[in-house]
Amino acid sequence: MKTLIEKADVLIEALPYIRAFYGKTMVVKYGGKAMEDETLKHSVMQDIVLMKYVGMNPVIVHGGGPQISEMMKRLGKEANFIQGLRVTDRETVDIAEMVLAGTINKEIVSLINQHGGKAVGLCGKDANLIQAQKHFAKLTSDSGEQIMADIGFVGDITSVNSKIIRVLETEGFIPVIAPNGVGEDGQTYNINADTVAGEIAAALQAEKLIILTDTRGILRDKNDENSLISTLDISEAEELIQDGVIETGMLPKVEACITALNAGVEKTHIIDGCISHSILLEIFTEQGIGTEII
Repeated sequence: MKTLIEKADVLIEALPYIRAFYGKTMVVKYGGKAMEDETLKHSVMQDIVLMKYVGMNPVIVHGGGPQISEMMKRLGKEANFIQGLRVTDRETVDIAEMVLAGTINKEIVSLINQHGGKAVGLCGKDANLIQAQKHFAKLTSDSGEQIMADIGFVGDITSVNSKIIRVLETEGFIPVIAPNGVGEDGQTYNINADTVAGEIAAALQAEKLIILTDTRGILRDKNDENSLISTLDISEAEELIQDGVIETGMLPKVEACITALNAGVEKTHIIDGCISHSILLEIFTEQGIGTEII
């Protein structure tokens, strides 16, 4: 009987959050080890399906960088990066689209459906969901001069057509979005998945943006997991960027959160996707488990 009462207590603790978030859109950026470990894959999909059944509208944006690099290796191509962005020639952008919009996207759709949801896979080309233009990397030469480097078919988002997402939400479907975009001339562009998630959350005026990563959240000391920063606002986040505390892989995640918040998203969260049911723990508990940026 005690165990049953404890289960009831857990549900009662979640009730205020279920009530507050009923009918609200939650954008989840799915990436990291949670996309590779079979147990974690199912944990994340269960969380997403549960969110839908209690009345929320989850929208999934997924990454796939390691899988793209692996496919490139199998095809005899070497992956190169500048400022954390993949140098993307014409062959590489085709590989990225095949892996992201094909293999990974459809696996996620299948897993959600397997757990009782109704998922639909999308990419930036569908209904011109993500409009993009060519990105140029800003580099500093040895003489200190600022130069613009062409890194291929990497895109900056110019607009998001959220109508197709809203239609799917209304009909009870869970959108699963691959991070690529399309130019005015029909050219495909590879886009950082964190950036896409931030822009999608902004366009939808989502209640929350939740980013799964492989660390506990933002650490004041990257070598000390006990230095987790539980809550910070935009100005504090920008200071940490300037101080070099937030850098490399965490930087686009924080920038995505800032983009979403500036557009009216209520809260953003960076959490450890390696923890089983991390999404539920962040949404349905008072303390949460990661870093929230407000």
